[in-house]
Amino acid sequence: MFDITIIGAGPTGASAALFAAKAGKKVLMIDNDKSVTKRAWLENHYGVMEITGPELVEIGKKQAAKFGAELVEATVENIEKLESGFSVQTAEHTYESKHVIFATGMLADLAEKIGLKTKPGTEPRIKTILDLDPNGKTNIEGIWGAGTIAGVSMHTIITAGDGAKVAINIISELNGERYVDHDMMK
Repeated sequence: MFDITIIGAGPTGASAALFAAKAGKKVLMIDNDKSVTKRAWLENHYGVMEITGPELVEIGKKQAAKFGAELVEATVENIEKLESGFSVQTAEHTYESKHVIFATGMLADLAEKIGLKTKPGTEPRIKTILDLDPNGKTNIEGIWGAGTIAGVSMHTIITAGDGAKVAINIISELNGERYVDHDMMK
């Protein structure tokens, strides 16, 4: 049983995984390698002079893995509610998780299939987004949304921050108190 399963390992998903794994949570990222960031060139990402999208995505995955997040390359085909948590199903495996984060970018098909409430997108080319509360919660308790699918700007710096925000909200809920992660200079 994972604490948090994240669908998508682009900037949103990997950022969420990094924060959750660093907080000691058991984290799974399931990624289908279709992130639009893989086609990007970035010169507007804070802290980075310039970087390719594929490099940024790989760094994010490595950062999350450094703290114990697991990565599976697959496409999530279905999610079902269990007595406690969820069954997250790919073509080859089924995983159990207490919480699920949709970090699926522009892809809303799975969300609509499992009954998550959606609404029209506000960004250019983004037709459908999740209908979320300010913390990132969907209409199904335990399923969250972050990044482009949550209606934030497609810029990687913004989607990464939104992934971190949602992860902190879940960690806080799991811990029963507000979670803060500040490292001190060595």
